[in-house]
Amino acid sequence: MATLKQVAAHAEVSVQTVSNALNAPHRLRPDTLERVNRSIELLNYRPNRNARSLRTSAVELIGYCVPNWPNQTHLVMDQFLHALCAAAERTGRHILLFTAPPGVDGMPVYDDLHARRLVDGFVLSQTETHDPRHGWLKEQKIPFISFGRVWKETTQPGPWVDVDGAAGSAMAVRHLHDAGRRRIAFLSWPKSSGLAEDRLGGWRKACKELGLPTSGLSVRCREDSIAEGARATAELLDADPFLDGIVALSDILALGALRELGHRGLTPGVDVGVTGFDDSPLADVVSPGLTSLRQPMDDIAAELISILTDPDGPPDASTERLLHPELVIRGSSAPG
Repeated sequence: MATLKQVAAHAEVSVQTVSNALNAPHRLRPDTLERVNRSIELLNYRPNRNARSLRTSAVELIGYCVPNWPNQTHLVMDQFLHALCAAAERTGRHILLFTAPPGVDGMPVYDDLHARRLVDGFVLSQTETHDPRHGWLKEQKIPFISFGRVWKETTQPGPWVDVDGAAGSAMAVRHLHDAGRRRIAFLSWPKSSGLAEDRLGGWRKACKELGLPTSGLSVRCREDSIAEGARATAELLDADPFLDGIVALSDILALGALRELGHRGLTPGVDVGVTGFDDSPLADVVSPGLTSLRQPMDDIAAELISILTDPDGPPDASTERLLHPELVIRGSSAPG
């Protein structure tokens, strides 16, 4: 197996330049980085992970606990996992997937993984208020970053990357308004969900800016299900026969809205414009296609890995990235 010095000699650069190519590629000129990477590939160089990690405290292997959403179908999880693994592999790292009970009961799993040097850092998701993982990881000086903010806390307990749900909801409202919709409702989740309050706030703010009514035009669903989306849509249509637009907090709720419109003989995109959130695989296969807000999974994953593995040091609590979703327009919101 080739050594670091052999790679440096082959590429005609210093050992430090090879180290930068592996750990801080942004510091190198593109032509230099290309030459070093070509030498690494030709010589089949493989860094010694254990020695390198012990010497530099670098994050080489990254742990990710696969969340469990009881009674929910989370259609974008596969997309996120694929993007996260791909982003890690582009930097010569890998993701170790595992499961753990929520809350304090799951902490022994994190402790065991790190004690056995199976991982050097963690990407967290499904974070909660007063999540015990943050404090424990800080005490152990283990690098971590969260996908998603922690709601209902005055300050964030650690670094994070998230999607601007409020901006996404506002984007959907403006799209429906541009299509001629003037009574645009919102299908939400229970008030206990900070994510729901964020997206609901974006809908409310955009409606206010456009001079659209909001009173009586939002319904909280008891769970994220097609049945609840259909029930909430029925409630809205029964109360307001002039309703002509629906912004749903998720694709699942939006699919419920499409079902109820069909039962009433109303045509989505003609009689009532409907938008979802997440641009899940189902959005492109239903008829008409569901207009939805796509989370930039590749960008999210790249930011998570970049921040977590920054060679200048582990991220601090003030490190944050808020990314914008993209509105993918399909037939469910076509102008009437």
